Parts: sequence; C-alpha cells; structure tokens
Amino acid sequence: MNNIINLLYERGFIENTTHDKELSRYLENENVTCYIGFDPTASSLHVGSLVPLMSLAYMQKHGYRPIALVGGGTGLVGDPSGKTETRQLLNEEILEENMCGIKEQISRFIDFSEGKAFLLNNADWLSQLEYIPFLRDIGRYFSVNRMIKAESYKMRLEAEEGLNFIEFNYMLLQAYDFLKLFDKYGCRLQLGGSDQWGNIVAGIDLVRRVRHETTFGIILPLITNSNGEKMGKTAKGAVWLDSSRTTPYEFYQYWINTDDQDVARFMALYTFLPMDEIKKIDKLRGADLNSIKTVLAFETTLIVHGEKEALKAHVAAQNRFGLRLVPKEILPSSSIPRNGMLREDVSGNINAVLPSLRVEIKAKVDSTPSTYIDEDQLKAGIPAFKLYHMVGLSNSSSAARRLIAQGGAYLNGNRLESFDYLITDSDVDNMEILLRAGKKHFHKLMVKNNN
Repeated sequence: MNNIINLLYERGFIENTTHDKELSRYLENENVTCYIGFDPTASSLHVGSLVPLMSLAYMQKHGYRPIALVGGGTGLVGDPSGKTETRQLLNEEILEENMCGIKEQISRFIDFSEGKAFLLNNADWLSQLEYIPFLRDIGRYFSVNRMIKAESYKMRLEAEEGLNFIEFNYMLLQAYDFLKLFDKYGCRLQLGGSDQWGNIVAGIDLVRRVRHETTFGIILPLITNSNGEKMGKTAKGAVWLDSSRTTPYEFYQYWINTDDQDVARFMALYTFLPMDEIKKIDKLRGADLNSIKTVLAFETTLIVHGEKEALKAHVAAQNRFGLRLVPKEILPSSSIPRNGMLREDVSGNINAVLPSLRVEIKAKVDSTPSTYIDEDQLKAGIPAFKLYHMVGLSNSSSAARRLIAQGGAYLNGNRLESFDYLITDSDVDNMEILLRAGKKHFHKLMVKNNN
C-alpha cells in the first residue's frame, strides 16, 4: 500500500476504504486532490472535528492537495446523518457567520497559499441549481430503494419524527458536490466520518454514472474514549476550537485529563509527533504517563491555538498544579519546555524559571477562567455557596452546599469549612480571589476598585 495509506492506518485514521487496490495506485500519483466537507451548524468546530482536520493536514504534508469544503449550501438543508431528529434550519445570515469562524479554524491546519489547497463553499454551485433540470440531470441516477437502506436514512425512518423531504435530498446534494469537485479540480478522493458512508458512496456512484470515471472514499472512524463516550463531550458541553467558547487553558486541561488507556492512541491521532516515538510510550506508567499527558495537552493546544497560547496554558497549569518535568527521552520531537526551562520572553509575558524550578508568570499569562467583580460587592460579603454557583463552579446553590460540605471547595488554596462562609474584601489577595472546586476546576475573581 501507498505510504500515506500506511500512515493513516497506523495512526488510527482509517475505518474503511473503497477500491483498496485502485486507491493505493491512485495515491502513487503526484497530482492527487482530496476533500472533506465541514457542516457549518455552529460558528466553531469542536474536538470531534480534529480527526478530519488532522487527516487533511497529513494528506497535505505528504504532497497531496486538500480541499476543505464548507457546506454553505447543504447547511441550508441539514444533514440527517447520525441524527434521530430534524436539524434546526439555519438562515443565510447565521450560516455566513458560522462559515467565517470555521474557515479561520481550518486555516490553522491547512496551508491555502499558492494553490496548495482550496477552501470552498458549496453554496457557490448549489444555490444556482434549477429544480427541474437537477431532477432530470442528477436525480435520475438515484434509486429511492437504495437510498432508504442507507444507515443515515434508516435511523431517521425508524425514529418517531421520521425523515422529511428536504433532508431526503441531502444525499443528492453531497453526491453532486463530489461531481463538481471532480469536474473542476480533478478531485477523486473524499474523506468523511463513518456516518457519511452512504453519502460518499453515492458521490462515487454518481461520478461513475455521469463521467464513467472511478473515484474513491476513505472512511474516518468516530473516535470515542475508553468509556465509549464521544470525543469532545464533557459535563459542561462540547470542547470547542474557538478560544472564546473553550479557553486555551480549558482546552489544555481537557487533554491533561485523558484516561490512561487513551493516551498513546490520542497522541497518534491528535499530534504530528512521529509514530516511532509514540510506540515507545505505550507501556509507560506512573509519573512518566503524567509527563506524556502533559506533552499531549501541549501539542494539541499548540496545533489548535498556537505556540503563545500553548505556553500560557502550560505555565498556568504548572502554577496551579505544580511543575511536571518531561524527561528529554520522552517524545523528544515535542517542542514542550523541558526540565522547567521555558523559552524566554514570549511577547514579554513569560519569565525565565528560577533555579528552584518554580515558575513565575505575569497575571495576564494565566488563562484560568475569570470573572470581574466590584470591590464594593465584597464589602458586605457573599456566602461561599452563592458565589460558587454564580461563577459556574457548581450547577446550583444546593450543589455548591454539598461540594463545600464534602470538603471539595477551596478559597485561595485553603479548604472552605462552611458553605455559608462570607467571602469579603478581606479575602482579596493582589486584587484577586481564587476559587477551586475539586482538584481540577478553578475560577478567578478579578476585583475592580472603582475609587
């Protein structure tokens, strides 16, 4: 098999392929173009989108030309794949806003300069379609009997809400995308998640029937953690790639909390570190495994948010949880600061490490979630359980009471003994109050003096 296929299999990116032998021969050519579609249902992608993004990035690194297709047209219809109920239809204004956010995020993974890749919007051709000509020219190639057997449709047909007609057209539109990209860009390879199998095969079949040419599909797996949960889901909701929705510090901590059984697998999927180094960590345990999680968190944050934010999140974590030294023999290709040594003066924000290996950082480096509060509000005092609820460290006042009663709440590093303890301006330290829930959840009150 071709090297890129071997690499994608080895790193865990491939669940299935079409035309195995022909695909391998095709990928030996120099001029290979491939594409993945991205659904603009929100203004940000989330961690679940990292597998398609990383797979496209690897294709480009191996000399192929990727197309990132944003579904400005299909987004007006709604993909029924993987859904048991109808998606809420979005208007063009919301879709345009969503696409702007998604395009910026995709650009962190793919180099679009000098024709190395294309970032396209399928509304450019789908919005120009005329209904009767489309039915005659394209619809005639689709068998309703075959369509309703596709997994994406079967799930909806068996659900109480059923499948509406506008969604039933989605497969035709995605297949038409493949035909258009084949005609204009010579694209013969579509990659997509396992829920897209029916749509990808439909596109391959359409190109074969209309152009009498062979095209290919690579099916990417739905990644779950060791507990069988979808990647990117937490108690708080999705882990977004947009820093205004999920801060780089929260993003970093998400990977720090990776289950031991998932570390090596996630390192292969979500970083660019070499596989020969990743294979060596598979059997490490204890402190070494914690060091590896630190590398995973740093590398993923580096890719998604850039070097500056990765360093800030890394330093903020050290400031909260203590320094985790990463021996130089563990994943040596990683650019993570090792043995306490940080790069000097990243935009003037990060200081050198002291000989004691304690990290000093300026306040603006700390990306711990924070809320501003007027000093006058604290003078009368706010009960601890109310404040924990106010800042989102607990879902309700009663949950906050339980947290404090069970000894899981801390104020400036000291355990709170009473849920009705009054937090006042006397608890302010350097115009800040640090709240902690359990071992991992922090919130900082930034106190404003209005005098």
